[in-house]
Amino acid sequence: MITQIKGRLVEKNPTFVVVDCNGLGYLLHISLTTYAALPSDENVLLYTHLSIREDAHTLYGFIDKVEREIFKLLISVSGVGPSIARTMLSSMSSEEIQQAIASENVKLIQSVKGIGAKTAQRVIIDLKEKILKAFNIDEVSVVESNTNKEEALSALEVLGFVRKQADKVITNILKESPSATVEELIKKALKNL
Repeated sequence: MITQIKGRLVEKNPTFVVVDCNGLGYLLHISLTTYAALPSDENVLLYTHLSIREDAHTLYGFIDKVEREIFKLLISVSGVGPSIARTMLSSMSSEEIQQAIASENVKLIQSVKGIGAKTAQRVIIDLKEKILKAFNIDEVSVVESNTNKEEALSALEVLGFVRKQADKVITNILKESPSATVEELIKKALKNL
């Protein structure tokens, strides 16, 4: 119904924004990822998803179409509602969610507040094929880089680095060189930590 909103940013909070569109103010619920990516000037374009329930019509806003697509895929899973999907998009980037589902990383998905073991497994079962097709991810490279990533993370943890910081650095390294070996990952990560 409403696919995007372009207008003046009137109010900005970590969980919602108000966009003035020709005198009409739209309240859009957003993820922390979208909040962080909002432009500093007043003009904004957000892609939207309208969630209609018996007791509420809620509009969700996203900084890009990929984030919106991930949101729609997540809420299609039984047991995952819009608030859990938004929490997941706040905890991880769209790419991290794609990789977690494609590589069947139950622990990472389960680390999101509100998602238990069964729901995490259901997310993987329901969405793995869709994610691989929709975002054209090669399953072999996901598994290989994931094991390299896990080994590099474990090594960095042993060296005394915080896992969350190390994970961000390694993810960035893998974006630049996806076929990096464990040793290369550790060496590059040590330079950036």
